[in-house]
Amino acid sequence: MGVMIEGVYYAEDPGPDTTLNGAYERQKATIRHWITRDGSSGFGPETGRYHLYAAWNCPWAHRALLTISLKGLSETISVSYARPRRTPEGWVYDEAGPYADPFKGVTALHQAYALASPAYTGRITVPLLWDRETDQPVSNESADIVRMLNDAFPGPDLAPEALRSEIDAWNAQIYAEVNNGVYRAGFARTQEAYDTAVLRLFATLDEIEAHLGHHRWLCGNRFTEADLRLFPTLARFDVAYHYAFKCNIRRLMDYPHLWAYAREMYQMPGVAETVKFDIYKQGYFSPSELRNPLGIVPAGPAIDWTLPHGR
Repeated sequence: MGVMIEGVYYAEDPGPDTTLNGAYERQKATIRHWITRDGSSGFGPETGRYHLYAAWNCPWAHRALLTISLKGLSETISVSYARPRRTPEGWVYDEAGPYADPFKGVTALHQAYALASPAYTGRITVPLLWDRETDQPVSNESADIVRMLNDAFPGPDLAPEALRSEIDAWNAQIYAEVNNGVYRAGFARTQEAYDTAVLRLFATLDEIEAHLGHHRWLCGNRFTEADLRLFPTLARFDVAYHYAFKCNIRRLMDYPHLWAYAREMYQMPGVAETVKFDIYKQGYFSPSELRNPLGIVPAGPAIDWTLPHGR
């Protein structure tokens, strides 16, 4: 994971993600401005004002892409997609084609961060939401981007006030044990750290499976931001995390309720076009000294997400 320190880009972060016991700890986002409906924050919800730097295979960027699609903001917010496989330059872009950056014309994401702040210090991550009007980034925290796009822009309300405390509770659990849980398992550096992470991950999936046996969605009968934030991990689970991150106690397909729930979301209007299974495999099976030194991408699994969900 690339990092900039006082404006200088480093391919390898000198500040490791693992603790002394080998456990993986994700670092905090560093850019945290906010779009408000009335523009009082300095960032208002104008059409064409914002650009999103994303990558199809990044689950954190997937949250933002889902929000844009489900809120009907595809013509409001433009997007640049990085190449699936990172290089020593980090997330990179072509000069033309589907992986080009038509906004700033950068060939590596760290160049955009440098344009924002020549002395920037922090990780070079997607999603990165950029404000064209003030020519500065708004946020590189996916949770904030999802919530501010929901609250500031028109469209379906994914976090209604009456359910917000319940949504936030699910979000916290899902982030810690599922969204980030797969990374804690996959990036563990000791057997103890891996065992702890993978058991917590599957205990939470078991809990969600039991919950969905009695509820259509996480917050009852209404699809919310909590479901949206769970989906990117489910979409990548059998095709990537099960193998690449050793999250292999069970497959998503082995959970009757959770698998049907995931298929229902996939089949919702606006969701399938944000899902790229082949690109997930290209990204997660990139050459890695620890996980996949030869960079061989598996052919399978063959999974039909269009099967009737029966819910």
